[in-house]
This record gives sequence, C-alpha cells and structure tokens, in this order.
Amino acid sequence: MSKKAKNTTEEEIIEEKEVQESAETQEPQTETEEQKPAEESEEQETADSAEETQETAEEAADEPAEAVVSEPVEEPTEPATDVVLEPVEGVEESSKKSKSKKSFSPKKVRFSFSEGFDHLQSNLPALIIACVSAFIIMIIAGCAVFFTNVKGAEKVLVPNVVGKKWDEAFIEMQIKELYPKINLRYSNVPGDEGLVLEQSPQPGAIVKGYSRINLVISRGVVIDAVGSYVGKNLSEVQMSLQTLFAGQTKPLITLATPSYIPDASEAGTILEQDPPEGSKISEPVVVNLVVSRGPNYENTRRPYVIGQSINDLLQTIARTKIVFDITSHQATESEKPGTVVSQQTIEDEYVPNYTRVTVEMAMPEGSNDDNAYGIFQEKLPDYPYPVPMKLEAYPAEGTAYTIINFNHPGGNLTIPYEVPRGTTLVLSVADKVEARKLVE
Repeated sequence: MSKKAKNTTEEEIIEEKEVQESAETQEPQTETEEQKPAEESEEQETADSAEETQETAEEAADEPAEAVVSEPVEEPTEPATDVVLEPVEGVEESSKKSKSKKSFSPKKVRFSFSEGFDHLQSNLPALIIACVSAFIIMIIAGCAVFFTNVKGAEKVLVPNVVGKKWDEAFIEMQIKELYPKINLRYSNVPGDEGLVLEQSPQPGAIVKGYSRINLVISRGVVIDAVGSYVGKNLSEVQMSLQTLFAGQTKPLITLATPSYIPDASEAGTILEQDPPEGSKISEPVVVNLVVSRGPNYENTRRPYVIGQSINDLLQTIARTKIVFDITSHQATESEKPGTVVSQQTIEDEYVPNYTRVTVEMAMPEGSNDDNAYGIFQEKLPDYPYPVPMKLEAYPAEGTAYTIINFNHPGGNLTIPYEVPRGTTLVLSVADKVEARKLVE
C-alpha cells in the first residue's frame, strides 16, 4: 500500500470519529440514571466504529493493490498481512485518543435532581444527627472559650469598721468593692448612735469581691432621759425598767434602795425622785426614790384571838395590820383542838402597824375524816413595805380555791390551814409564786 493511501485512510477515520463525537456531545442529557448506559453505548459504538474502520482499511488496502498491478511501480508490493496490520494499529491509537478525549466529556458530570433529592431523603437522619452534633460542639466550644477568658472576682481583705461611723464604714466597703448589709439595734451606751457595733465576716477575713458584709449599726439608747416616776407604784416602775433593759449587761437606769415615809397615799406610791424627770442621760444613772408606807401606818389596835378557830384566825390575819407568828402543839384533854389557846400579852391598846404577836394553837391528835391540820411556814425577804400575798389550795380532786389574801412585810411567815389530804398549798407574793407545799 502506498503512503498516500494510508494517509487518506487515516484522515477518513479521524474525520468519522470527530463527526461521531460532535454528534454525541450535542445529544440532550437530563437524567443521571442514563449516564452509565450512555457510556456503555459509546464504548460499544467506539468498538463498532473501530471494526468498521478496520474493514474499510482492508477494502482500501485491496483497491490500491489492484491499481499498483495495472500501473508500473518501481517499489515492490508489500505483503497483505502488513497492509492489514498497519491500519489496525492506527485504529487502536485513534480509539485510545478518542477514549482519552471522552474522559473530559460533559456527559460524565450530568446531575439528576430527583436522584439527589432521593439520596438526601435516605440520609436525612444522619444529616440531622450531624447538624445537632455540630451545634452541641459549637456550644461547648463557646462555653469553654467564655469561661476561659472571663475572669472571676478578685479576693479582698475585709476591713475593720467596728466602732466607726456608718458613712465611713460604707466608704471603706466601697473601696474594697464590698456591699454592706445593714441591721439596726438599740445599744446601752449613750452617744453611740450611728456607730458600727458588729460586723460579719470578721475583720481580716478573705472574701471574694462584691460579697456582702453584715453590719450591726447602733440606733442609740432606748431612752435618752430620765422618765417621770412620781405618783406611780414602785413595783410597776421596777418591772417596767427591768423589761426595758432586758438583755443588757449594764442598764442605763437603776433604782437605789427607796426611802419609806408615812403618807396619806397608798403604800408603795413614789413620792419623790432624784434626778428629776427629763434629765439627759450621758452615762448610766442611779435614781433615788421616796416611797409612801401608806395612811395610818404607825398604829393599830391590839388583837385578841384566844379561842378563835383556824377560819376565824385567817379572817383576823387578813383584816388587821398585825403579823402573827403562829406555833402549835397537840391538843390536850382540856383544850379544844383547832383553836388558839394563848397569845402574847400586849399592855397598850394601840401598837405600831405590823407588830409581831406570838400565838399558840392546839391541833387535834388525829382525825376521823380526810382533812389535815397544820401550819404553813416560809422564810421571806424583808420588804420595805407590806406587799400583797395569798395562799391557795389545789386539792388532788376538785377545784382550787384561795385560803387567804393578806399583806405582809416579809420575814417569817406562818399561816394555819385545814385542807384535804393530798392538797398542794401555793404561796404567791405580788402575783408571783414563791413557795409550794404538799399536805400528806
């Protein structure tokens, strides 16, 4: 075969390939599902075209061979086998070039929307999990960065503000970036109003900045002047001052031992006071009082109680201003049990009020009933004037009752009684229980 014929055959094969490729690239491709069959068809078509090209080359090789016989040619004729092999090698090279060109074909990058949507639906749970995981990781990372970069409050030393004015204490707290929490309280020291009495935490403690410090600030003294006590009862004034300064180790006002004088006013009434009402208190003061002993305090008629029973004697004690010191003994045959058999002899008709008179009673040896006889005895402090007292009985069964109400100046106290066995006797002095006794 001549070189001219070979070149012509190769050019025809290349042209056919180019035409075929241009025709294939112009075909519309819309779905990705047809991509693989299209590629397979292209490969099949390439193989077919290669076979057709080989056949064409063989036919073309035969035709020039006949022309060479009719015309004198100087070159020797090549064997048929050589003619066939050369075009096949060219076809293979061209097919390889064609395949290498087709690797860049746009058909291979076609996109199918429906296939992508189906793929997205099938992987939706995994996509959601991935998004949630990414969100959580982002939050954790943000928190880590935040807490790493944010610096906590610095620790500071708590200053000592006890004894300072409240405004100075507030300024010191502000400098240390601490916040005071205020509690107000009365004090027992005149002139300390507005001072810091206590603080918590204690001075020198280490706390974080912007912490709260508890401060107790004085509201001043409960009273800043001596009150008016004239005309009031001494017991009431004593109770009022005790309540007013309860819990204080050193009260601002204390009462000195009163001076008692006879007066027409009721016993225990305050007649004078020193210092007077309205005196300013700059430090604890002691108030001196003059108290009335009551009208007709000096004299009373002498009593006569021999032969009186226990109930009669109780009425006499409650009615007169005489203090009876009662003793008892077991009644003899000549004596009536439960009566007064003797008393101290008094020559004067009138004696000073609350004079002590000795009385002797005869008590029964035994009893056929359940009552018990005896003398209730108690040692009391000496009072500056007679104070109200009462003796009550609380039987084991039944209702309690009062045996006697009377006034007594204190000291030795004796009261006769006749009560059921098992009764509890209770003595009250100025409405305060002073003593108890169980009668057996």
